[in-house]
Amino acid sequence: MVDWLAATEPAQLLPARSQMAFTLMFHIILVPLGVALPAIMLIAEHRGLKRRDLVALTLARRWSHAAGLTFAVGAVSGTVLSFEMGLLWPGLTGKYGDVFGLPFAIEGIAFFLEAILVAIYIYGWRRLKPWTHFKLGLPIPFVAMVGAFSIISANSWMNTPAGFTPGPNGGWPTNIDPIAAIFNKALPYEFLHFICAAYMAAGFTVASVYAVGWLRGRRDRYHRLGFLIPFTVAAIITPVQMVIGDLIAVWLFKEMPVKFAAMEVVTTSGTHQPEIFFGWYDEATNTVSGGLSIPNLNSILAGNSPDTYVQGLDTVALADRPSNVNIVHWAFDVMVGIGSLLMLLVLWFAWHWWRRRTMPQSKVFLWCAAAAGVLTYVAIEAGWIVTEVGRQPWIVYGFERTSGAVTKADGVWATFAVVVVLYLLLAVGTITVLRVMSRRWRRADIGDFLDETAPYGPRTEAAADVERSAP
Repeated sequence: MVDWLAATEPAQLLPARSQMAFTLMFHIILVPLGVALPAIMLIAEHRGLKRRDLVALTLARRWSHAAGLTFAVGAVSGTVLSFEMGLLWPGLTGKYGDVFGLPFAIEGIAFFLEAILVAIYIYGWRRLKPWTHFKLGLPIPFVAMVGAFSIISANSWMNTPAGFTPGPNGGWPTNIDPIAAIFNKALPYEFLHFICAAYMAAGFTVASVYAVGWLRGRRDRYHRLGFLIPFTVAAIITPVQMVIGDLIAVWLFKEMPVKFAAMEVVTTSGTHQPEIFFGWYDEATNTVSGGLSIPNLNSILAGNSPDTYVQGLDTVALADRPSNVNIVHWAFDVMVGIGSLLMLLVLWFAWHWWRRRTMPQSKVFLWCAAAAGVLTYVAIEAGWIVTEVGRQPWIVYGFERTSGAVTKADGVWATFAVVVVLYLLLAVGTITVLRVMSRRWRRADIGDFLDETAPYGPRTEAAADVERSAP
């Protein structure tokens, strides 16, 4: 039986893991919008100012309001997550806080700076000159990226610990170097992988809204441009993500072979390893049943040759294997499968655009594009499962077990219930506000996209400003 269900584990381990998993899975829905949506709205604003395009300006303003809302909700869910790190895992934050705590301070600074810039940007419509407003928004994507960098740095450090000397017999770390901890070996891979995932998720999700509009017969320029801008961003990033994903898999094969074995469900070490899609791993017999197996492909992908030796789970003690190999393996296959489907969608879009200089308008393509936003988020959730569950049973890989870092306090199930209720209220409130905003925008669209009744521009005055400022 897996370690997280074993009777020898602390009673708090299961509820603590469950609460952490729930909050992470909720918070990660908001992060891509906070990281990538500002860049997408600035692209739309630049197009609007450069081409005197009020439709693009309207899209930019509306997207900025959505970005402001998701940023505010993400601040709440992220704050809860920060408290959980200390309350649920004192063995991590108390013992290793001096080593990897600096990124959290950086993230706090980036968060407050982004909040200020977002507020200026939203309230700056019609209150600032058009190009001044645009330039003041330019730092937002970069500040958001700094915040993402800091959190990814802390997470990647847990996968490849650095910047300290372990104390004797697992004692407290010494010779601490926070800079080396920040720039650990996994950082460049995890950071690039997540940034690309964030831009894909934001791009495909925003585009999916307008794809649904097209399916409902709203085939005007507003919906066309609303689809093309974010979808193009996601389409450019998708092939880059595929390359980065392959590089990460090869890196994991070399640096974290146990995690790689769980991802690819390699049971027995050796060469000529097959690539197994799905299937079911039996921990007791260390075998896989079912699934689709392609001979030699795993060894080829890992080392460009079927003769590549791949370490299997048979070389690792049962207690040192990931908590649930099936979860890790299935999550990995889901992530890769969705990424491949999105790549096919991008190729379809690119081929049609190259041939006809317009987006595909068939219902099949629009349905696929409408589903792409949800699928991208499923892939992100699956990717985080691979990252976190694949590291188990270690909270600091190779140094500190998760079971040893968990709180000894009682009542974790109660706090889990409170967090679930809080997050459900946040979800309901967010969806309600977005629907209210959407209905208001739909009423405004009866006119000529000028949003005369909206509290912020662009309106007729903004259009005049564009005309005056245009070269």
